[in-house]
Amino acid sequence: MCALAHYLERKGIATVVIALVHEHAEAIASPRTLSVPFELGRPLGAPDNPEFQLRVLRAALALLDRPAGPVLEEFPDPAPEPADYDGWACPISLPQPGTGADGSHERLVADEIARLRPWWDLAKERRGRTTVGASGYDIEEAARIVCRYADGGKPDAPGPERKLSRSLKLACDDLMAFYTEAATAQPGGVGSQDLSDWFWGETAAGRAFLALRERAAGEQDKGMQLVGNLLVLPRSQAHRAMA
Repeated sequence: MCALAHYLERKGIATVVIALVHEHAEAIASPRTLSVPFELGRPLGAPDNPEFQLRVLRAALALLDRPAGPVLEEFPDPAPEPADYDGWACPISLPQPGTGADGSHERLVADEIARLRPWWDLAKERRGRTTVGASGYDIEEAARIVCRYADGGKPDAPGPERKLSRSLKLACDDLMAFYTEAATAQPGGVGSQDLSDWFWGETAAGRAFLALRERAAGEQDKGMQLVGNLLVLPRSQAHRAMA
């Protein structure tokens, strides 16, 4: 959307972009951009909170009054949790995150997936749908691809039609969706920040993502660098990269 804004502006159409990846917006420098500190997929913040969403929209549209650009402004507030949210009542109990006896992530992540699958099946049944599947791999294969790369190996070639960087990003998306959907099937509900803290701080998959991120950021390939630097770790969890 940041790049598309430049094209529309050349056609005489004023634009405002709401950006979830600040570094991306900074690099592309659209004429008017509001950078928001929300989860990917939630550009207006918390769901079912029209008052807060209206604040975000008004902050974005206010950028149209700026006389010149590029303008990149940060929205100051995090997304609120629902008013009736009292904390995660029943978090999923998993072994402490880390690496296996051989120094790898693969076995531990496979064990987590097996433990989470009944909850994910329940979530899928209740909703009648799932967001898992963008990569084209089943969830076990997606985990193997991510973990083998995180462990320093070379995953099976994705085929000439798709680069490894794209396969890794989509596999990470599927794993994140699987864990998220499984966790939100728990009784009592879960807030978005609690869910993010749980995944990145308490799961072997989160540890594997951090290892993948570090390796990808150091690659020569630009696509891999993009995955490592921008597309895996959310801004709200940036402190994990320094742990």
